[in-house]
Amino acid sequence: MSGKASAAAIFAENRDAGPLAAIDPRVRLAAAITFLALLAVLHTAPALIAALLAALAAAFFARLPFRATLRRLTAVEGFLLFLLLTLPLTMPGHALFSLFGLPVSEEGVRRAIVIIVRVNAGVLMAAALLSTMGTMRLAGAMSGIGVPPRIAHLFQLTVRYVGVFHEEYARLRRAMRARGFRAGSNRHSWRSLGHLLGMLVLRSAERAERVAWAMRARGFSGQFRAFAQRRLERADRLFILIWPVLLIALAWLEFG
Repeated sequence: MSGKASAAAIFAENRDAGPLAAIDPRVRLAAAITFLALLAVLHTAPALIAALLAALAAAFFARLPFRATLRRLTAVEGFLLFLLLTLPLTMPGHALFSLFGLPVSEEGVRRAIVIIVRVNAGVLMAAALLSTMGTMRLAGAMSGIGVPPRIAHLFQLTVRYVGVFHEEYARLRRAMRARGFRAGSNRHSWRSLGHLLGMLVLRSAERAERVAWAMRARGFSGQFRAFAQRRLERADRLFILIWPVLLIALAWLEFG
């Protein structure tokens, strides 16, 4: 996916669909944080399977696009596959069998499976609760649950301009290649890449200054209007009642 396409995907603000779309972003953000915090301490098979099923159910109710979600999971699985191949060989414990003369430990296999299930459940739940609300509403939700507004503004603007800076970086690289530059392990290449990094920082600072001027010219007073919070409605209160039941059930499966 190109930088421009990535930016378009990130900045789309109207992707909410399904029953979860009616839930206030602050409630969804708090739910995601509590779920991920509990997920980090789950180790037993029943609790992890229940967490994964809950994440799949949330993805279904959020009506996540199948192909886009599969692409995200595929990117995660690439790292997890490396973990699954190396952890059983490097973690000491009871040897199940030998692979190329190296013992494959039972503890390593279990730890790798726990991490894989935990990461997939976390990615699916975060995608279901957060990925469809858009950066502006997510930043507003951060402000609404107590995150300092400056940090929420910084998050929103950083995500907003990641794609822009990536396009600037790609343009500079194209200009270097047009002048015959080919990266190698030599002094000229490292010096040229250093100049590229310095030019990127300089142009980023100039663009940030222009954006700040434009925002002030449009009356920006340090607070986005989109950060204004609405009152919680019936669907929000019902979700707030149901969510702790799920967390308590997962904790009971783990510690009960």
